[in-house]
Amino acid sequence: MVQINFSLKEVNCKIVYYGPGLSGKTTNLEVVHKKAPQTSVGDLTSIATEGDRTLFFDFLPLNLGQVAGMKTKFQIYTVPGQVYYNSTRKLVLQGADGVVFVADSKRGKMEENIESLKNLEENLKEHGLSFEKLPVVLQYNKRDLPDVYSVEELDQELNPGSFPHVEAVARSGEGVFPTLKKLAGMVLQSLNQQHSSVRGKSASDTQETTADSSPSVSATQDSATAVATKTLVAPKSRATVARQTRATGVRRMTTADSMSANARPRIVTSPRRQKNRRGKAMVIAMSVGFLLTALAAWVAHAQGFFS
Repeated sequence: MVQINFSLKEVNCKIVYYGPGLSGKTTNLEVVHKKAPQTSVGDLTSIATEGDRTLFFDFLPLNLGQVAGMKTKFQIYTVPGQVYYNSTRKLVLQGADGVVFVADSKRGKMEENIESLKNLEENLKEHGLSFEKLPVVLQYNKRDLPDVYSVEELDQELNPGSFPHVEAVARSGEGVFPTLKKLAGMVLQSLNQQHSSVRGKSASDTQETTADSSPSVSATQDSATAVATKTLVAPKSRATVARQTRATGVRRMTTADSMSANARPRIVTSPRRQKNRRGKAMVIAMSVGFLLTALAAWVAHAQGFFS
């Protein structure tokens, strides 16, 4: 999920490129790193084996500048495609705001694509996510090869949920930025919707807190009346109570006892505590308002960067 660090004044959004081995995930990041403005990208960290396969992950920070005084970044990761690195894939996938699934279009690779897509779904479930909750874009890579699956065949096997898809030739850069732009737009739209719902909930919670902090006038009056009544009613003498008990066998409740038994306890909040509660509610509302304003500005700025 998106990370907003007020102490460091940073907003970080995480995107993960997923797919079978050698499908072109690392190539996508290399193209982004090469063609994006150098002032906007950090170092591309990649750990590969001798066979040029990603061993752990690739990481590319994409800086979108400052919005509302906060640094904004997309953190782009890839995962190792090999099945025996599943624990690493699961770890890298944690906290993802969106996923690009890079499918290999070459004939004979469909089984690997399907296996990797199912693995993605399983790992998302372990993090409490699903394809319905997370923005996903499919990239059909290696479209320049002579013998490839058609888009219809790939959609039929890999895209029953009708995810957006982009045809690509990652090694030449074709389709790389359109894929990233498509997913970035979906992620930003999802974040905007989530925080819009938070805005409504926070506003209603603030109103309820303020209302609850004000004591009921009638409740205060009822409590005062009960105390006054109990004080003014003279209790019966012990001798009188004893005679009634011997005559009837039952101890009768005095008027004061009856009032005391029927009266419900009232909790009256002091004016100082009421003021403190209202102050806390206002601070929460102001913090949420600032967060939503900064996020809205960030969404607009980020969409302009990818356009």
